[in-house]
Amino acid sequence: METKNVIVALDVGTTKVCTVIASESDNGMQILGIGSHPSNGLKKGAVVNIEKTVQSIKSSIDEAKLMAGIDELHDATVGIAGNHIFCFNSSGVVPCKGKEITSADVDRVIEAAKAVLIPSDREVLHVIPQEFKVDNTSGIKDPVGMCGSRLEVYVHIVTGKTPLIQNLIKCVEHAGLNAHQIILQPIASSRSVLTSEEKELGVAIIDIGGGTTDLAVWKDGAIVHSQIIPVGGNHFTNDLAVALKIPHNEAERIKINHGLVLPEQADSKTHISVQGLTGTRPKEVPQTAIAEVLGARAEELFMIVKDIIADKNLNTLITGGYVITGGGAMVKGLAELAEYTLEKPAKVGYPRPVGGMGNVMQDPKYSTVLGLLLDSTEQDNSIKVRSREAKFNEGSDFMDRIGSSFKNVFKDLF
Repeated sequence: METKNVIVALDVGTTKVCTVIASESDNGMQILGIGSHPSNGLKKGAVVNIEKTVQSIKSSIDEAKLMAGIDELHDATVGIAGNHIFCFNSSGVVPCKGKEITSADVDRVIEAAKAVLIPSDREVLHVIPQEFKVDNTSGIKDPVGMCGSRLEVYVHIVTGKTPLIQNLIKCVEHAGLNAHQIILQPIASSRSVLTSEEKELGVAIIDIGGGTTDLAVWKDGAIVHSQIIPVGGNHFTNDLAVALKIPHNEAERIKINHGLVLPEQADSKTHISVQGLTGTRPKEVPQTAIAEVLGARAEELFMIVKDIIADKNLNTLITGGYVITGGGAMVKGLAELAEYTLEKPAKVGYPRPVGGMGNVMQDPKYSTVLGLLLDSTEQDNSIKVRSREAKFNEGSDFMDRIGSSFKNVFKDLF
């Protein structure tokens, strides 16, 4: 099989590394292979052990290659998250030189919006246009061809710490792939889970991963806020392990098979058999006790989300409510608790089906990797993802652009 039409998505998470190989043709996208392996070298989305991370990525890639029947892969679209990610909104304005606005004018105004002074240890991952304004007309998605003398753009900028980004890229390359694109995970999850109508109406997606929870707020088809919260599924598991005095692996099994967050949904007569520490006998734990432990952590997470939304004055934009996805979304009762805590409609979001083995991946834990797959082939007009090569090539003239566009800089971003 030729690999020139083969695309690869790589989700390097705190608890698992997932690789998906797909082929692109006139008939659409077909999933060829899936590989999933426990992640051993990351903590809260950041690489803490190069060797273990490389081995986890290799194992995931090899499993996907074996299923797909492919021997050689080249490029991959890689997801990124972690506490080091910082996002903010900016704007830029330029005069239009001709009678009509051209794509060159759009490029110039986006460059002006990007000319924001950021710390030397950070680099820009995404510059995502939210809307354009031509003279006094706002709410424009594509200004090319319109007449006007002044073009303005509002953008959402995603930055990350350069050393941590390079560590991830290094691990991917040591595993045998070129990190062709680096995409923020909540953007990818939004791509596979949210519909265009939901993005227009106004929704917030809560992607509960192993080490972090990713938040992205959408309104009028554009992302208006994104943030990484350092609380994830592992915190739920650790709470169970400490409260019940059981090993972490056993706590994870209990969470997956018997977990729920609303004590009123638990049967007071139901007891779960759990294996304690090595050398001890199994014990019976009431299901209500499990619900109380997991419910406390889930309520804390949703209160953090609520505080973020209130702090950024985003509550009125979230007309459509909240969509919960990710591997941690399948704990019973999460949507109901979110609806009660956040005082908005909430539901569990599943990724849209993709050809081939797509039905196998109709699970919230695959939302990010499927979104990476879609983003690598079908760029949305509202999302401009910069390739790694373009990002590194522009570094040399960054200071020049700051000088020429300094009057457009937004102060006090950091």
